[in-house]
Amino acid sequence: MSQALLELVRRYTDTHPGGNPWMTAIENVGILRSDLPRRPSPLLFQPSLCVVAQGTKWSTFGNRRYEYGAGQALVVSVEMPAFSRVAAASPDEPFLGVVIGLDPKLITAVMETLPAPVKVSSHVPRGVFVTDYDGPLADCVIRLLRLLDTPQAIPHVAPLVLREIAYWLLSGPHAADVAKVALADNRTHRVLTAVHTLRAKFTEAMSIDELAAIAQLSPSAFHRQFKALTSMTPLQFQKQLRLLEARHLLASGEANAETAAWRVGYESASQFSREYARMFGAPPRRDAAALREPLPG
Repeated sequence: MSQALLELVRRYTDTHPGGNPWMTAIENVGILRSDLPRRPSPLLFQPSLCVVAQGTKWSTFGNRRYEYGAGQALVVSVEMPAFSRVAAASPDEPFLGVVIGLDPKLITAVMETLPAPVKVSSHVPRGVFVTDYDGPLADCVIRLLRLLDTPQAIPHVAPLVLREIAYWLLSGPHAADVAKVALADNRTHRVLTAVHTLRAKFTEAMSIDELAAIAQLSPSAFHRQFKALTSMTPLQFQKQLRLLEARHLLASGEANAETAAWRVGYESASQFSREYARMFGAPPRRDAAALREPLPG
């Protein structure tokens, strides 16, 4: 664990108003803090590097659970729904973390400048993995946060540090997974195209055959590779996206349960209610009411 990183994150949350997460002046860089363990919460992960400075967290993608603590980072290279929970935190030792968005285009650009190509195996890459961060990678995160004290330097220096982070990820033990997701001319890219299509059209009925055709694979091969990449079947992936969007609609007051079900693609209100309760632990109306309750002062 880096004491310097721990002190930077804690000082920032102590001195800046706002709440969890704190979105900083550096684009796509956020800071997390929790003084107590939290119940699992659903969210949609963007491609990101999620660094833990103190405490422990776990995230579940489909049937795979990843636990990561101080000195470790969760790397997510594909936009995916998940459940995440702060598992270890206290007022004296709060959970503290940094989330850095990863730009696939930047990773590709850095990869193209490497003197030797990254060795990419024939296996389907994992869209999520946990890695230790130390040495140069930890130094990059520290320098990125130190820039928050000199905002005038951010537009000039932050892009260089983010580029360096991409370099160290491509030079580390999981370089093959990072590189293969970034590559634009291979089988994995075709599977990713199908993933993005499903993400964009999650309210529509899409068959495995349609998605497999986009990926230029047989339905069985596509199903296998989709699950290897995301830890979910296409149906599970679509269902979680639908329910996350429905919960957002309910919590914001934009729709009632019936309207939310229809807007995210459900034809049966009873099926929607069953699957919603299974995912969030309460029926739509009760969950929405709880979400709208003001936090205790």
